[in-house]
Amino acid sequence: MDYSDYISVTTTTTTGSGDLEAAGAIFMTMMIVGIIVALLGYAITSFLTSRIFKKAGIKQSIAWIPIYSTWKMLEMGDQKGYWAPLMLVPGVNIVSIIFYYIALYHIGKKFGKEDWFVILAILVAPVWFIILGFDKSVWNGTPAAATPVAEAAPATYVPPVQSTQADTTPEPTAPVADETPAMAEDYTPAEPTVESTPDSSSDSDNQ
Repeated sequence: MDYSDYISVTTTTTTGSGDLEAAGAIFMTMMIVGIIVALLGYAITSFLTSRIFKKAGIKQSIAWIPIYSTWKMLEMGDQKGYWAPLMLVPGVNIVSIIFYYIALYHIGKKFGKEDWFVILAILVAPVWFIILGFDKSVWNGTPAAATPVAEAAPATYVPPVQSTQADTTPEPTAPVADETPAMAEDYTPAEPTVESTPDSSSDSDNQ
């Protein structure tokens, strides 16, 4: 191999390695940009979801928990929450997404929206979340997975508790009638009698 052939092979090798490095740099850049976009989209969606949760009486912090926030959205729309983790299963996720959009339809209805409002959730989901998160619509449903309130039992009569302590309050007594007999108006006291003694009788005889 002469010198010209050596230069040709060296040039080709250098060019090939340069293309690989450029492709790797492009791939890494796209990956970083994708991660940033995904995180930004997640933050925006979570914030808007927290606004909807607040209007529905649900803790806003739940909106920032992956999968669990979707679970709550399904429950708000009268669907089973277990469809949320099934969205990660290939094939089954198609059915899960259908139920998710059904839930969004019912959520819109509970906020007083028309039937067509669900089209925004299907085609431009951010607009759907922005409208429900910042408009003045009022939630007309119950909070998702709310604790059921037990029905109040009918009131029953409870007799008052009698005290076991003796009542020391003195009872009022009737006035005592005057038992002193009334003296008759014509009552005359008897005259006292003088008893005679033997000495006095003997003295009278001697005289």
